[in-house]
Amino acid sequence: MEELKKQLKEMIVRDLKIQDVKPEEIDDNSPLFEEGLGLDSLDAVEMVVLVQKHFGVQIEDMDEGKEAFVSINGLAKFIAERREK
Repeated sequence: MEELKKQLKEMIVRDLKIQDVKPEEIDDNSPLFEEGLGLDSLDAVEMVVLVQKHFGVQIEDMDEGKEAFVSINGLAKFIAERREK
């Protein structure tokens, strides 16, 4: 799970071009959107594509997106559970 979290942080910083934040600075429990990492709705759309591309897991709708994108921990758990199915 720790390696998955590391990969997610690196993907977010690299592919969403987050400036002034290093992957290791992202807290596993901090919100990814708004007051947390500051991602917005356009980033959410891109995250759906990136998760599919890098991890082969599809986020079907907004309800799944809200569950998955709550934090790095939430996203890692979501991906791990979907990979097991």
